[in-house]
Amino acid sequence: MYETFGAVIPAYNEAEGIAKTLERIRRYLRPEHIVVVDDGSDDDTASIARAQGVHVIRNERNRGKGKALSDGFGYITAIENVEATFTLDADGQHDPDEIPSFIDSYRRHHVDILIGNRMHTTTRMPHIRIFTNRLTSAIVSLRTGCRIEDSQSGYRLIRTSILRNITLVTSHYETESEILIKAGKKGAVIESIPIRTIYAGERSTINPFIDTVRFFILVIRCLFW
Repeated sequence: MYETFGAVIPAYNEAEGIAKTLERIRRYLRPEHIVVVDDGSDDDTASIARAQGVHVIRNERNRGKGKALSDGFGYITAIENVEATFTLDADGQHDPDEIPSFIDSYRRHHVDILIGNRMHTTTRMPHIRIFTNRLTSAIVSLRTGCRIEDSQSGYRLIRTSILRNITLVTSHYETESEILIKAGKKGAVIESIPIRTIYAGERSTINPFIDTVRFFILVIRCLFW
C-alpha cells in the first residue's frame, strides 16, 4: 500500500466497469485517497463507486473531463499527506497494476509529472488520433521545454504541490495540456513512462476536430499567461 499517493478518476456512465477498476486501484492506494468524479452520469456510476469506499463527487450535469479533473484535484490537494496523485480513466483502459512502476520511476528520477506514454505502440490507435496526438505533443513540448511524447495520455502521476500552484481555466480534454503547459512554465520536471493501453471495445468520447480546435485556442490563450 502506497500511503502518500492518491487518485482522481473522472467518470461518465461507467457503471459497467468502474467497480473492477476501483478494486484494482485499491490494492495500491487507500480508498480515502481515491476520488471518483461522476460527471453527470445517468446510470449507477456514483452509487457503485461509493460502495467501494472511495470519495465520490457528483456533478448533476456533464461538465467535461477537465472540470471533473479540477474538481477531483480540489479534493486531493486538501489532504495534507498526499504527496502526488494519479489520474486514471474509469473504463479500465489504464492498467492499475502499473501504479508501482509509476511510483518507482517518480521517486528515482525526482519528477513532478510522470506521463504514461502509449505512443511506443500505436497499432490499435486510430490514425487521426495518432496524427492529432503527435501534433499536440510537439506543440506542448515546445511550450514546456520538456520532451513530451503523449500529451493526450490521461494516465499520469502529478506532484500535489504542482496542482496547488496552478489554476485551471479549461473544462474539456484540453485541460490535460493546460496542466502540462502551466506546470512547465513554473519549471516542473516532466517525464514519461511506457504504458500499455487496454482496448476492449470502449468508444472514445474525444472529437478529433472539436477537441483539436479547443487545444489550439488553449495554445493561443497561453501566449498571454
